[in-house]
Amino acid sequence: MNTLDATSRPPRYFRSKRLKGGRPGYFFEPPTWARKQGCPVHAEALGQDFASAVERTESILLPAFDSWRSGGLTDMLPVLPVPGTFDWLVSVFRAHQRWRDIDHKTQRLYSQGLQLFANHELKDGSRVGSKQITDFTKAFVDAVYAKLLVVQYKDREGNAAKRERRRFANAAMTACRRAWFVGQRVQETMVPQVNPFSRMGLKSRAPGQPMRETPTASWDELAAFRKAAKRLGYHSIGTAALLSWEWLQREEHVFGAFEIAHYRPKERSNSVRIVHPKNNEEAWWPLFDDKGGPLFPELVAELDAIKGSVVSGLVFRRDHAHRKSSALIPWMTERKDLRYLRHVVKKIVIAAGLRHELSFTSFRHGGFTEGADSDLTDAELRAAGRHRSRQQLPTYAKRTRKQLIAAAKKRREERTRTALSSDSALASHDALVSGN
Repeated sequence: MNTLDATSRPPRYFRSKRLKGGRPGYFFEPPTWARKQGCPVHAEALGQDFASAVERTESILLPAFDSWRSGGLTDMLPVLPVPGTFDWLVSVFRAHQRWRDIDHKTQRLYSQGLQLFANHELKDGSRVGSKQITDFTKAFVDAVYAKLLVVQYKDREGNAAKRERRRFANAAMTACRRAWFVGQRVQETMVPQVNPFSRMGLKSRAPGQPMRETPTASWDELAAFRKAAKRLGYHSIGTAALLSWEWLQREEHVFGAFEIAHYRPKERSNSVRIVHPKNNEEAWWPLFDDKGGPLFPELVAELDAIKGSVVSGLVFRRDHAHRKSSALIPWMTERKDLRYLRHVVKKIVIAAGLRHELSFTSFRHGGFTEGADSDLTDAELRAAGRHRSRQQLPTYAKRTRKQLIAAAKKRREERTRTALSSDSALASHDALVSGN
């Protein structure tokens, strides 16, 4: 049990009191002069969990108090949610360590989903976020979800129309479910144990709707894309596409997590460290087999050239100087945005004469497809597509290295067989034409 001791220094206006039974309870109590001046941050019982009480005081209550006292200059939380409301539950979630452990992209999706649900207007004109969570039922949540699932709008002719936003609505329910679970652990006396967002039976697509598959690129399409990228001066994107194909990396990982220090460091000069940002897992990929033969000759040559010119930081940077900086800046912005990159990728796809539906993700899917076509075993595919944590590396390092080498060799052999088969078919066609 956590209690304040003589050496600890509690936050401002944080009080500890003995409750019935001898257990300590924690309270936030603004000074009397502030209450007399109309401070909107009222005294609040913080429960009996010391860590949660301190976290709420420091993350929410004190910033709100300081914002009021400074006339909005600190501008942290100008309006404090009413305790027990859904808005309050969201604030508890966002102040918790679990929120900080979420990667930036998922945080953004969660924020959008929580806002979508909280800002939904009910029949009485109130927001869902203003309602007490103790009044939430499964039927209520299902009804709101049904409303969020369909968007009403006017088409170009001004006629009323509807469209479904199932993916966005499902993501909102996922965010709400997680917020409820976190809130229940932090404020178990205020958050009901039954989570109304659980087991909703969400469907990824409407009944009868075919499954939407991400377009998969072929090796020839990758080669055409890389050629067009170099012709247009986007060498970094061409190399990144090959990396995504070979190492099966997601777009946000390639441009937002792969750093110069990860590639052929002094202590492991024949390997590359692949980081998985979502859970901070990592995997070391061998660049050469046990006999010293290169596994990724084209990719290694291009990355070696980049390493020779970039001292530190992210590997992939824009190929042209930015108007605000003489130095080359990363493709991923400070806000973790890749929209400009996707615009350039689409520009390259069009210039290469490829299918317009192709995206950067298509090359990663193409790498997986090549692996399956190369008769890789399940273990080899898992070793190539998944990341081992630090705790697991000592156990799996030897086996994973062997599987990665075998997988890389099989894929290159399949690539060569496909090319030879195409050349043979073309030669037979030419001979037939000449004979006629």
